[in-house]
Amino acid sequence: MVAMERLDRSERAAGHSGPCIVADGLNAWYGHVQALRNISMSILAKRVTAVIGPSGCGKSTFIRCLNRMHEVARGTRVSGKVLLDGEDIYAAGVDPVRVRRRVGMVFQKPNPFPTMTVFDNVAAGLKLNGLRAPGGLGERVERALRQAALWDEVKDKLKQGGAALSGGQQQRLCIARALAVEPEVLLMDEPCSALDPIATARIEDLIRELADRYTIVIVTHNMQQAARVSDMTGFFLMAHDRAGELIEYGETQQVFTNPKDEQTEAYITGRFG
Repeated sequence: MVAMERLDRSERAAGHSGPCIVADGLNAWYGHVQALRNISMSILAKRVTAVIGPSGCGKSTFIRCLNRMHEVARGTRVSGKVLLDGEDIYAAGVDPVRVRRRVGMVFQKPNPFPTMTVFDNVAAGLKLNGLRAPGGLGERVERALRQAALWDEVKDKLKQGGAALSGGQQQRLCIARALAVEPEVLLMDEPCSALDPIATARIEDLIRELADRYTIVIVTHNMQQAARVSDMTGFFLMAHDRAGELIEYGETQQVFTNPKDEQTEAYITGRFG
């Protein structure tokens, strides 16, 4: 069933299979500590790409480099290129705020703004970026909540605090907040790690639905989750005191059933990591 769902998603995205983001010789540091080493990979448009690997291998650092969130931390730096639809987001003069508007992010722990209502949580990005919503702010908020499969659950609670929602609802609220500014890409860093199995299943279903419209990159430690939701998988590893490296990248079915690298096979089968 999972394989059939993945095939269906690939067929639907066949007309949009070119690269959306290309990392070319990407390196990243925290101070003097190198976290990524020479990462080169193409992330396909309107596909779900999973990034897997043991703790500390650079997975989260990698996706934070894709929308220039890495540089927010003090003492960090990046070298190499990240091309978004052919434009190097690290080129001189590129506005990182504009990059983050095009490449949204959902974090590991649901983080709705605690003092804001459900409505204002979703509208926050629109207001912050001064974006005008054709049809009005309410229409854009409703559309984002519908895309996040949350509208029916909160349509009568829009004036209540977002922090009062359940954990799974809060995470979908954060997804709606990211979608409200209409990004091209959605980055998700362990979006289900703090959720129960039922909420996790809702988020996974949502990821599959959103892949019809968005390019999605998800970091996960859950091998079954990666197999269920993704079309492509990249395996990262840090070994022998070397920075995080991309060991293998390919179609998810191939990576999980016929990995080309013995280190990938060892990790997937649980022999290390």
